Amino acid sequence: MFRKNSSNGYKSVMAGIEQKTLVHGEKTLMTEFILEKGRQLPKHVHPHEQTGYLITGHIRLTIGTEEYNVVPGDSWCVPGGVEHGAEILETAVAIEVFSPVREDYLPKEEDAK
Repeated sequence: MFRKNSSNGYKSVMAGIEQKTLVHGEKTLMTEFILEKGRQLPKHVHPHEQTGYLITGHIRLTIGTEEYNVVPGDSWCVPGGVEHGAEILETAVAIEVFSPVREDYLPKEEDAK
């Protein structure tokens, strides 16, 4: 699968948090998040392993009982089944890869255009 860069396809996950699936295969899915300063990504759990990379901004990431001060260039891995969340300290852009594919993040047919 190949997809050209486009400003289309962003969806609101919650107030101040936008998500766009960039590309996916049989076993992985890559997505971009735009996170607005002052927002909270509540702690949550899912079965997918999640690796990420912060492109811009500043977040405080909690993985399990550990807290991390994340700045551009930092990366992380959240094992499946581990509680995690984030506080957005400065508007940020992050890229994350999920395995297995998150069915809820698969683009609809019209989004893929």
